[in-house]
Amino acid sequence: MILTIDVGNTRIKGAVFEGDKLLEKILFDKENFIKNILKIIEKFPAIQDIVVATVADIDFEALSNVVNTINIHYITSDSAFPFVNKYATPKTLGIDRMVLAAGATLQFPKMNRLIIDAGTCVTYDFVDSNDNYLGGAISPGLRLRYEALHNFTSKLPLLQLSMPQNFIGDQTTAAIHSGVVNGLVYEINGFIDEYAALDKKIIIILTGGDTDFLAKRLKNTIFANSNFLLESLSQTFQYKIKND
Repeated sequence: MILTIDVGNTRIKGAVFEGDKLLEKILFDKENFIKNILKIIEKFPAIQDIVVATVADIDFEALSNVVNTINIHYITSDSAFPFVNKYATPKTLGIDRMVLAAGATLQFPKMNRLIIDAGTCVTYDFVDSNDNYLGGAISPGLRLRYEALHNFTSKLPLLQLSMPQNFIGDQTTAAIHSGVVNGLVYEINGFIDEYAALDKKIIIILTGGDTDFLAKRLKNTIFANSNFLLESLSQTFQYKIKND
């Protein structure tokens, strides 16, 4: 049994796997992370390995001192991956993006893959059918767009995510929702069109915290899975064991 841990920019996400089966998904803040992980281990005492990917600084050494019967594995840029990294600055590529690319490569062989992770930031990552990772794009996510409008203007309010009722916002609140939500939807559709123009044999994977909100609003056919990163982390670990 494996516990996968993804430490993101804002929160920690985790999942317990038995083989390929996801048994339970968890989400918690970075404060008291050891206490939260210990609760998971208590609930699933058969966990033998914890697999960690992190884009933030967090002290997992403290966890290993508390739980010395479980192996803690870190997925880093030096781990074995099932693709050739052709990023011009490979050491600067976020480990979360590498794990997503690995999962797409392993789950969808011999295809072009565009992975869109819609969270704090929206990342676009492209792996071609020959398993070459070529790069992608990074832009602000929905929450950052709302916050930027509020923080960098003197009068615009800070709003919570809401689907615009009309394309034409007839007052300030409606105009913000239309600009933020429709703007990102148009962005994603535009990126998908550009990548699809390279080769029609392409799989579009949408994941991240805003997956469910965005999936039904995109015009393109996509594979939507909010758990894709956690599943990819488990698969990357299995690949690492076989190829390190």
